[in-house]
Amino acid sequence: MKICIVAEGSYPYITGGVSSWIQTLITSMPEHEFIIYAIGAQEKDRGKFKYTLPSNLVEVREVFLDSYLPEKGIPGKSYKLNQSQKNVIKSLLTNQVSNWEDFLSLFYSRKVKIDSVANFMASKDIFDIIQELCVEQETEIPFTEMYWSVRSMLVPLLLVLTNPLVEADIYHSVSTGYAGVVGAFGKYRYDKPFVLTEHGIYTREREEEIIKADWIHGSFKDFWIQYFYSLSNCAYSYSDEVISLFTKNKEIQIEIGCEEERISIIPNGVDAMDYRHLPQKTKEDDAYINIGAIVRVVPIKDIKTMLHSYAIIKQQVPHAQFFIFGPYEEDLEYYEECLQLVHSLGIDDVYFTGSINIKEHIGRMDLLVLTSISEGQPLAILEGLACGKPFVCTDVGSCRELITGLDDGYGSAGYVVPVMNYLAIAEAIMKLVENPNLRSVMGTNGQKRVEALYAKSTFIDDYKKIYKKRGLRNGRSWDTTKKISER
Repeated sequence: MKICIVAEGSYPYITGGVSSWIQTLITSMPEHEFIIYAIGAQEKDRGKFKYTLPSNLVEVREVFLDSYLPEKGIPGKSYKLNQSQKNVIKSLLTNQVSNWEDFLSLFYSRKVKIDSVANFMASKDIFDIIQELCVEQETEIPFTEMYWSVRSMLVPLLLVLTNPLVEADIYHSVSTGYAGVVGAFGKYRYDKPFVLTEHGIYTREREEEIIKADWIHGSFKDFWIQYFYSLSNCAYSYSDEVISLFTKNKEIQIEIGCEEERISIIPNGVDAMDYRHLPQKTKEDDAYINIGAIVRVVPIKDIKTMLHSYAIIKQQVPHAQFFIFGPYEEDLEYYEECLQLVHSLGIDDVYFTGSINIKEHIGRMDLLVLTSISEGQPLAILEGLACGKPFVCTDVGSCRELITGLDDGYGSAGYVVPVMNYLAIAEAIMKLVENPNLRSVMGTNGQKRVEALYAKSTFIDDYKKIYKKRGLRNGRSWDTTKKISER
């Protein structure tokens, strides 16, 4: 089969997390061909892949959300949209879309087809839509402000939908948002199955960002939030199967609008044997307490809270060392802020390693830390537990489930603390620093939990079954030679 994976803001430009998951999925299924439809932020990243692409990855189709900038549209062009099509574009902004086919048809219909993002955003149709929106919402927002806000919302979506989408046997999006709508369009355009995996809850993450954003003002925050909920509901409504990584996320998906019968749970997995017999502490290391974090240096991972916690630890444990294992190039401004914080806190022995082979270093750690503001089911925790290392982590995503279990009998593998509470984080770390026996017991608990419940082989087998089930129609393989118009 040929499987098109739609990835937004991850593979193959960023390492770790979702990207590692995609790489593992592809390399574990050499019997299938894969295509990556990669949605990136900036054109400057084109071709700058952080992974060695597997031989069964036959194409990477790149789409960048800033590629619209150089385009010049033809003002006043008319696409002759009917009222139903105008209404569906308006309803995108209020999470009230009743018929997604009216919207998706704009990118495939022979009668009406959006050929150019620049032309459409300068068209008479879009001006009519925004004028109607201003009247119907009964706001005092000037037309120009409404236009530029709506433009900011629609342009990325139009870009990914006007970019040619290759025909595949299965479309598999690894988030909702723009990636989810592309997957839905693949099903609409080619009448092929659509599978959706949500690692985190995309809409909740965007909502949190929007609420905190300085560049979005007043009632426009509500428009943006409802817009992203609209995109999620498009993905949910077209999906044949929705995969959640853990129970809590499944409950949120249902709350947002996904039908419960569509959802199944497949946890992430690691090969625990890969983390046995890794290099351990050397004689030189024995003089130190090594604290590690497997993490990208980006705001959502809240490195600053991590550093504030370490500053407290360092006052009580002068022989502590802190290693932050992970890339920092994704957000250089934030990385520089973290370096400045290290300097202002006066904390020595903080090492930003950049991208490394984590297996060469994780065994030397006494304990690991994760202070994220938002997570799905972190591979970093699974890797650390597989190596027998206790964790201190924030209470987000499935972190509590991984650390304390769901009455599975394996015992606690560390401590779960509130988000952004550096005092609580430091206190939990100190409990582990001061008690080597506790570190050993908790590390063993976590290792047993991962080996029993989070095996890579189980995760891969479950997806193989889904691909086989969805890739067959009436007991035979999909005929990829026929277009939808021929059926």
